[in-house]
Amino acid sequence: MYIGEISKKTGLSIKAIRFYEEKGLIRRPERIGRYRVYKESDIELLILIKEAKELGATLSQLKELITYNDGKVDWANIKIFLREIRGQLVSQVDDIKKKIDSLDKCHDQINP
Repeated sequence: MYIGEISKKTGLSIKAIRFYEEKGLIRRPERIGRYRVYKESDIELLILIKEAKELGATLSQLKELITYNDGKVDWANIKIFLREIRGQLVSQVDDIKKKIDSLDKCHDQINP
């Protein structure tokens, strides 16, 4: 699959895909002549990068996280990382709920 197709399937710009490749977040694809040829696994990884960034992960975190074993992405590490992000989000939700409860108590104590 060429980079234009990958861009459409992932919603990432061609520039972003090349940037992630340059930074080592995705493997360098094989070339046929002048063209980069991507695999289905590259799509999965690019979507993961996009979604992880939307959840607040940094590129440096992702760079450390994404490793390859025998040319394949080590998804076990990624699952652990996603569980950690989930835990952080749950903690943030709990903190926000406590703040809302506190705000409600303050509101209820005010007599107009």
